[in-house]
Amino acid sequence: MRTLFNCLSAIVSALLIASFAHAQAPYPTKPVRLIVPYPPAGTTDFVAREIANKLVEAWGYQIVIDNRPGAGTLIGLTAGARSAPDGYTVTFGTSAGLAVNPALGVKMQYEPLRDFAPIGLMVYVPYLLVVHPSLPVRNIRELIQLAKAQPGKLNFASPGVGTPNHLGIELLNIMARVKFVHVPYKGGAGAVTDLVAGHVQVLFSGTPQVSSFVKAGRLRVIAVATPKPTRVAPEFPPIAETFPGFDCNTWYGLVAPTGTPAPIVEKFNAELNRVLSNPGVIQRLLDQGVEATPGTPTGFRELIVAETERWRTVIKSAGITAEAAQ
Repeated sequence: MRTLFNCLSAIVSALLIASFAHAQAPYPTKPVRLIVPYPPAGTTDFVAREIANKLVEAWGYQIVIDNRPGAGTLIGLTAGARSAPDGYTVTFGTSAGLAVNPALGVKMQYEPLRDFAPIGLMVYVPYLLVVHPSLPVRNIRELIQLAKAQPGKLNFASPGVGTPNHLGIELLNIMARVKFVHVPYKGGAGAVTDLVAGHVQVLFSGTPQVSSFVKAGRLRVIAVATPKPTRVAPEFPPIAETFPGFDCNTWYGLVAPTGTPAPIVEKFNAELNRVLSNPGVIQRLLDQGVEATPGTPTGFRELIVAETERWRTVIKSAGITAEAAQ
């Protein structure tokens, strides 16, 4: 009996020692792959590389950027969800792939809250409400008054059906009780080009896409779509000051495959937040039109849940279908 007891005690002790050693094991010990479901260049790629470079400095191991664009982020996110949950593959997720697509009911081979472990939010990308200079409005109140006086005559561009930019239009329609005519384009470049040409009158856009035209006087910013003033464009008032609760922006964060060990997620989150609190990083991100936003894995999960439900309500009210968005 004593022999059996001694054997069991030895086994338990060995397991405890192994468990402790595993928990204390260093991470990372080899390069980490970062899947970015967007093509190289652009704001998403800049943010991914800026964060990755700082993590490399801290860890001493390379972070390999793996651009997997296509199918509205579905290709990259699917690859990320199917990766080994060992901490050596993480995925760059945005509101489009983690919240808007699920809200639209797009057919996906992953489910964000089931197949991913949130690591942390990285940045918000504030949208500017931009108009053609020929439009006689200087603020959101004047725009809404003009829309009510000329129902069905103001065209509101977007990069496509179901994009966050488009959903912002529909949210404004609901909250302001107006009806802008939605003109979808196949990407943001065409929408901005036609806005500058005066073929459409209004657009929600990130700063990088329109800043040069704003500086040249070829476009006019009348508000920001953030709930409160943003460091990206502090001179412009939020739409929420006129329509409380209005919020139309996009955000980027990091996720890992479900099953990734909690200590690795926690370590990655801590290092990510350290990078996002670096004054130099904060300024470089602001220069690109994005605002560093550190947070916790739990907070990021709660954001995904809340954003999915919020946009699902708007999508249902506007009658947008997944088929129309593809």
